[in-house]
Amino acid sequence: MIESEITTETLAAHGITPEEYQRIRDILGRDPNITELGMFSVMWSEHCSYKNSKPILRLFSKMNAELPRQEHLLVKPGQENAGIVDIGDGLAVCFKIESHNHPSAIEPFQGAATGVGGILRDIFTMGARPVLLMNSLRFGDLAQPVSRRLFRGVVAGIAHYGNCMGIPTVGGDIYFDGSYEGHPLVNVMALGILSKNEIVRGAAHGIGNPVYYVGAATGRDGLGGAAFASKELSEQSHEDRPAVQVGDPFMEKLLMEACLELLGTDALVGMQDMGAAGLTCAGCETASRAGTGVEIDLAKVPRRETGMIPYEVLLSESQERMLVIIKKGKERAVEDIFEKWDLHAVKIGEVTKGDKYRVLDSGKRVAEIPAKALADDGPVYTREEEQPAYLAEAQKLDLAAVREPRDFGDLLKRLLSHPSIASKAWVWRQYDHMVRTDTVFYPGHDAALIRVKGTQKGIAVSTDCNGLYVYLDPFEGGKIAVAEAARNVVCSGARPVGLTNCLNFGNPMKPEIFWQFHNAVAGIIESCKALEVPVTGGNVSFYNESPQGAIYPTPTIGMVGLLENIEKRVPSAFQNAGDIIFLAGDTLNEIGGSHYLMIEHGLKQGLPPRLDLKREKALQHFILAAADGKRLASCHDLSEGGLAVALAECCLKSRSGLGAEVKGLPSVRKNLTGLRDDALYFGESQSRAVLSVKPEHQKDVKNLAQKQGIALYEVGRVGGDSLVIEDRISLKVAEMTDLFENRIPNIMERPS
Repeated sequence: MIESEITTETLAAHGITPEEYQRIRDILGRDPNITELGMFSVMWSEHCSYKNSKPILRLFSKMNAELPRQEHLLVKPGQENAGIVDIGDGLAVCFKIESHNHPSAIEPFQGAATGVGGILRDIFTMGARPVLLMNSLRFGDLAQPVSRRLFRGVVAGIAHYGNCMGIPTVGGDIYFDGSYEGHPLVNVMALGILSKNEIVRGAAHGIGNPVYYVGAATGRDGLGGAAFASKELSEQSHEDRPAVQVGDPFMEKLLMEACLELLGTDALVGMQDMGAAGLTCAGCETASRAGTGVEIDLAKVPRRETGMIPYEVLLSESQERMLVIIKKGKERAVEDIFEKWDLHAVKIGEVTKGDKYRVLDSGKRVAEIPAKALADDGPVYTREEEQPAYLAEAQKLDLAAVREPRDFGDLLKRLLSHPSIASKAWVWRQYDHMVRTDTVFYPGHDAALIRVKGTQKGIAVSTDCNGLYVYLDPFEGGKIAVAEAARNVVCSGARPVGLTNCLNFGNPMKPEIFWQFHNAVAGIIESCKALEVPVTGGNVSFYNESPQGAIYPTPTIGMVGLLENIEKRVPSAFQNAGDIIFLAGDTLNEIGGSHYLMIEHGLKQGLPPRLDLKREKALQHFILAAADGKRLASCHDLSEGGLAVALAECCLKSRSGLGAEVKGLPSVRKNLTGLRDDALYFGESQSRAVLSVKPEHQKDVKNLAQKQGIALYEVGRVGGDSLVIEDRISLKVAEMTDLFENRIPNIMERPS
């Protein structure tokens, strides 16, 4: 390889500052060559090193240490590829959420597909078999052709990869807003189940142990993807299309089965996915975790393209590849397993003494760097913070100047047909959510629910975040994101046991963006403390900006809950005519940041609802107690669109299209003098749920609510073929269903 001179332009192209370059020289005691510079570039990028976010992310570990039940958190944030939580009976769940935003903006199908592939590898590299996928997606206005093109491509990519892998995609959340125009958010979550005694670590222990490259061959696709994800998108970003990886789910299926078979032998020492930064990252991270060295020879790496130079082989992010460390003397057994699955399994190096990641090419050294310097000792910055100038004006809202709707029924129809609220069946019908036959609650419930085979247990999962709330008040918005995701899980009857997060923000170099980030994380921590839910890890995605500006700050929460007895699950929709409808929780004059305010008045402003965490915790304890006693026929969280939308959804999602008559709202009004009808019907006050209860259980439910100090209002009865709310709304369930189910399909029929 002919070495290029490292110039100021070379450093800029690699995203390395002059100060960072001097630090590299100090670490090496010499000038790096271009290959080494490339390795530092990807490993010190924000995507891999979290150099801007690490000081804030450490707050999660500090918080976890203060929570009870520490023994349940088996793998903590930052330790491995994914977090793991003990669920009892010798079992554990392994889960994580990550972003593939930048690649999906450039090439939506492959960007989303390889996001699925990457998160699945994070799970099975820990020794867990993946059992479900979730996704949290954000797009611009669907009226815009570019948004429809991105939406269509992302959904197709997720469906393609997940379906081919035979992993059910069981739900998620989707919002549409102009702030995501041209820059979608594609956050993908996966969860796997394993024996807690069979956790695999990604560490290169054992001097002399062989290092194997397994899986697909290496190409030039994905070259520099980690660095690409660490800068803003521009008008020229289409030129970065080669940075988008190309996935092959059938190859990944083979790789997963081979790796899981390998786990059943005594040959395995450690395993690491070749994801972001490819072979560079896998080699240095396994060495750094073990405190050893690793030496590899690139000439032995299987390739599918000719003429690749060491720089390209080390930085390629070709998919479906793993680095495996095995016990010396077990080579033949390992090779036989991968040969059986028709996959490459090539010894490319070994674990060495010392701390160096040494890279050879046909025996000639092309890079030699302390592994820890790449994996753990990158630069860490404390960024400036400044409250955004927009905030003071955006938070203003004069309620007296906001007129109430003339036609509440018409407004409800418009809310139900807004793409963010309307049925996402157009999406999830493209996903195989039934494969493996463990799915109990299909997409459309408050939380997805799967059974744990061979046990009575169930696992409930929800993803959530209202980006507008976070934009208007990052601290309160972060609090609400956690509470909402936890409430969704609780409404299914499950107890939250852990969360993973994907923190999507703009450019951290801008003080107002970093202020949003810091305050949102503080809000997340506040809720986690109150609800006693640990953070198991996740992902930070910065630089989510297009030429039009930054996205709404969107700290997506992936919440996992445990249901000890799946027979005690609670569905979201009405079940039986004659059941009593209760509203649990207090309603306040809160319409700031609401969908009602946006759709009826064209305003995206005001303070979002205030979250009282004591009330939230009490509500969740009440619901869990009622669910455990099998006293609830249904339970549905109130969120976008408030009470009217929640009641409509309880009707629309019932199996027989049950209606409801709601005449008991005067009791709610009595609790707050001057409560506006628009706030009562469409406000988004927190810590509320709609319950339906068989008449014989109403006394028990009231007693449980009183015990927890929860306001419980009997507001109506299930039955009929219409939703009737006082004299304000009277709509046939069939009419609402047509609006709710067909809005997105009708939009997507338009050409892109």
